[in-house]
Amino acid sequence: MRRAPRAPCPIDPGGAVPSGISWYDVLGALPGASEEEIRRDYDAKAGLLRPELLAGAPSPVVAAASRAQGILDTAWRVLGDPAQRARYDETAGIRSRGGGLVRRGNVPSEPGWDSWDFSFGGREAGAILAGLLAVIESLTPQPRHAGRVVVPDVRGLFYSVCTTAASRAGLRVTAVRLTEHPMPVDGLVVGQSPRPLAKTRRASALTVQVWHPPSRRV
Repeated sequence: MRRAPRAPCPIDPGGAVPSGISWYDVLGALPGASEEEIRRDYDAKAGLLRPELLAGAPSPVVAAASRAQGILDTAWRVLGDPAQRARYDETAGIRSRGGGLVRRGNVPSEPGWDSWDFSFGGREAGAILAGLLAVIESLTPQPRHAGRVVVPDVRGLFYSVCTTAASRAGLRVTAVRLTEHPMPVDGLVVGQSPRPLAKTRRASALTVQVWHPPSRRV
């Protein structure tokens, strides 16, 4: 049985997620997805935050999971309501007044991680997606000069969304996996260095600690 989203909780004054990240990115949904598809994406992400999967987890993991649930619930509140979704799409520049799609978000790949770290479609589908995104990234114009950028707050984001936020901020991700025997699902970012809102050089590393629900080993 699908559970109803909890009431959204305020996370950050600016809207809960880093600049440049859409609510579609949060759920891993495409802008043209149906309401049913968006609900399935929400359920898939929220299902990784079930109490039984968090049992015995350290307090930073529990705190990050609570933040993640609030972010997911807000995404569903916006995208699950047709009127709010239409207003959001137009404001975000995703859909024109005529109803056509304007742009779609991308999820960059991250070297050194298996395909299932950022895909719910299985290892084969994830590998294909990773290859396509790597090509897209290689064609993206790079800044001509190195500057300083503000580090986004990626705590409470799933790893796939974290890499998107870091890429759009001009940073590269270095990940530390916290779970010894993880489930083959998208991980949850529970800590980061440098800290949020710190200033660092463009293209420098953002180190994140990523937790996965532990697999049930016989």
